[in-house]
Amino acid sequence: MNKRTIVYILGWVLFVEGIAMMFPTLIGLYYGENNFKYFLFVGLAAAVVGLVVILKKPKRFEMLRRDGFAATAFSWIVLSLVGALPMWLSGQIPSFIDASFEAVSGFTTTGSTILTDIESLDKCVLFWRSFSHFLGGMGVIVFLLALIPKLGGNAGINLMKAESTGPDVDKTMPRLRTYALMLYSIYCGLTVIEAILLRIGGMYWFDSITNAFATAGTGGFASYNNSIGFFSAYPNGYYLQAVIAVFMMLFGVNFYVYILILSRKFKNILRLEELWVYLGIIVVATAAVAINIFSIYKDVFVSTHQSFFYVSSILSSTGFAITDTDKWPEFSKVIFCILTCIGACAGSTGGGFKVSRIIILCKEVVKEFHIIIHPSSVENVRINGKKVNHQITRNVSVYLIIYVLIIVFTTLLISFNGFDFTTNFTSVLATLNNTGPGFSMVGSASNFAQFSVFSKIVFIFNMIAGRLELYPLLIIFMPRAWRKN
Repeated sequence: MNKRTIVYILGWVLFVEGIAMMFPTLIGLYYGENNFKYFLFVGLAAAVVGLVVILKKPKRFEMLRRDGFAATAFSWIVLSLVGALPMWLSGQIPSFIDASFEAVSGFTTTGSTILTDIESLDKCVLFWRSFSHFLGGMGVIVFLLALIPKLGGNAGINLMKAESTGPDVDKTMPRLRTYALMLYSIYCGLTVIEAILLRIGGMYWFDSITNAFATAGTGGFASYNNSIGFFSAYPNGYYLQAVIAVFMMLFGVNFYVYILILSRKFKNILRLEELWVYLGIIVVATAAVAINIFSIYKDVFVSTHQSFFYVSSILSSTGFAITDTDKWPEFSKVIFCILTCIGACAGSTGGGFKVSRIIILCKEVVKEFHIIIHPSSVENVRINGKKVNHQITRNVSVYLIIYVLIIVFTTLLISFNGFDFTTNFTSVLATLNNTGPGFSMVGSASNFAQFSVFSKIVFIFNMIAGRLELYPLLIIFMPRAWRKN
């Protein structure tokens, strides 16, 4: 492995995170909180260490795919551990494991929490939790690709492949740095628009900005114990929740769609199968859940509003809540478990298995049945009218196997807590798919505080593995990956 280049990238991660910590520092100063100093000191230390590392540039920037995977995995581990320090040192989260869980959950945009009283936290900590979603949503490596000119070519592609969501990244993508800048421009633009719309609806600027950050990263950290349900008492409560629901859905869309819109290539959008399947899932799931919960709310508008909010929240892997879904019928809960696994579109800020992989698997199954019926026929899987390379379909199948094995194995590990199966299984689904809430003891009105230290470490593994789509984190545990040849 090219260890020098990996260290160089970690230096940039520390430097960027150190600068980012100045924002919660300013928030703490503005609200007169003493804990701002922990963000200041940790941020300065991280920035200085990072600067020392990046001043010594590596002689060559060549990176194999395994180098890109390792650099990305270590970047997210370092990012999370350093991000946990201010929350731990300030005493806002007394346990370092708990602080690390919260930081990992923030940066991986999972939104699961160990906090039992969110409203007791300082504003600077609340801001940092939501801001970590924003930093992790589009990806720290994508940000570095936009920032560092020399990280182009094969090095940049391998880094992008390691962090981007979905089954494949186009190797022929021109001007990778320009592409990364476009992604972040769209990302920031949508975030600003949402924050303004929330402010218009009556939210204070602090809540508008932090909720926009959490929505953009499809993370779901809120500033109140009952999440977005807090705003139900607002005169414009339905409006605020509807804005958040719509933007959760929008951030679950492949950002390539927005590039096509800006390029006015509207005909190309019509050919994007993943987009229409994603929207179709939302429509069908919303209708099914709305009908199922109508007996609870006795009102078509309220049932549809609640249903759309949660379908958008779960499918995009945001995890915001407005009520306790544990009280809903089992049919709706099963739908939410399915949506948790499906997840958002490839190339979005959302988690899950990804809609594109589901499409490929379904078409592969149809192809196999057709071949059984017509053995002499030649069938190809096509997406958007284009033939899908056999290597991609193979990778999706292997990914599914690893994905299921991790669910089974980590559910087994979590079962040592002695909790019920629903709690164990949905907590694993929620963390691996970066969704946030599950059911039973980890429902939308609960948290992960009751789990053992060992279980929290397992969840930390799941959250990082899920955000990086398994391979980058798993590969650093393989001795063969560290050999020269």
